Amino acid sequence: MKRFGSLRRSKKRKEQDLLAEGRRQSEPPCLPVSGLSSSPTPPSTPTQAPSQSMLFPQEVHQSVPERLGRSLSSPPPDTGQRLSLPTSAKPSSSPIPYAFPLPQATSQPNFYGLFEGMLEKLELDDDGVAAEPDSDIYMRFMKSHSCYDIVPTSSKLVVFDTGLQVKKAFYALVANGVRAAPLWDSERQCFVGMLTITDFIIILHRYYKSPLVQIYELEDHKLETWREVYLQETFKPLVNISPESSIFDAVYSLIKNKIHRLPVIDPVTGNPLYILTHKRILKFLQLFGREMPKPAFMKQTLGELGIGTYKNIAFIHPDTPIIKALQIFVERRVSALPVVDVSGKVVDIYSKFDVINLAAEKTYNNLDLTVTQALRHRCQYFEGVMQCHKLDTLETIVDRIVKAEVHRLVVVDDRSAIEGIVSLSDILQALVLSPADACREEGLLE
Repeated sequence: MKRFGSLRRSKKRKEQDLLAEGRRQSEPPCLPVSGLSSSPTPPSTPTQAPSQSMLFPQEVHQSVPERLGRSLSSPPPDTGQRLSLPTSAKPSSSPIPYAFPLPQATSQPNFYGLFEGMLEKLELDDDGVAAEPDSDIYMRFMKSHSCYDIVPTSSKLVVFDTGLQVKKAFYALVANGVRAAPLWDSERQCFVGMLTITDFIIILHRYYKSPLVQIYELEDHKLETWREVYLQETFKPLVNISPESSIFDAVYSLIKNKIHRLPVIDPVTGNPLYILTHKRILKFLQLFGREMPKPAFMKQTLGELGIGTYKNIAFIHPDTPIIKALQIFVERRVSALPVVDVSGKVVDIYSKFDVINLAAEKTYNNLDLTVTQALRHRCQYFEGVMQCHKLDTLETIVDRIVKAEVHRLVVVDDRSAIEGIVSLSDILQALVLSPADACREEGLLE
């Protein structure tokens, strides 16, 4: 019989002592951080700078004494520069719109025994360790940890006011190395949505005519104007989550709402703390999953489990124009397109993230260029298409996609011809939500 939600007091005290000792050993110096605003004195509320982008320092949440997993793994590359916060900082009572000097840690505390600490909430009796683990062990692990457990010690978070010009907003995404930003409405004094690369793609797809015609909607419109025009038919309220919610709730919200970015917003202060992604969650699970007994399905192959998409796969060719690729992104609602040559072999992949380079290079006025021409910018660091096979086990797939820090694997046959796509959401669905659905059908979940 397995027991959950209980913590051994002695181990908890030991971890707290270790963490306190580590904090005493590191007295980090304070380094200045500059936001996108050039104002020497940051205003105290977002309403004072409606046309500026804003940088939120990481909120320090006091209700969770131990944040154990974040310092053990490198942060995802799409979250930008990492800045360290003192653990003794106190949360503010109102949203903070600009960057303030944040301390840079000079030494790492001793985190011996942290794996035990993270797994204490998922206790197994002696008989349970020897027995075959249940298929819902990952689901129960997610339910026993909150979103705050997965938030890094500090991270860059860019926030845009809806009065900012659309073009400047996308330039700011590129300049700060982030893929999405919450949108702040100064009039309503609340967050109203997210600006993502998908918005950039939709604007280009909708308003591009030819290289000779300027896209005025991108050059002149403000974010609020774009939202009023585009969201007339597709308006959806901002999907967010509380730091006290379980990671399972975050996975459920990401997959069921078909979104890739989930803001974690403090319900008391209203400050955004972090933007959760599939990649961050799976990395967290894989890191601590090594210490958990693995369910039998982790040794099964993709073909046996049927994980991924294998019918009607969207793909393009090397000579496909960019505007055609953008059309497929919008109509098929996919995040990446394998590039297939005339023989059917996968030779490259064009993702939504590659599209933002059109803004970085200011080449979005000519979308008649081919995909091959558009991808020349990354030849120096691109390591090739991350692939897998139907005979690979789920355990192998999880390790590969986490280590490669990609959002999907292309399933190919022996000739490197495309057979399917396995995404992060497919994997989290199989590891977490499918076992939950099975338990719900059996009446084991409320």
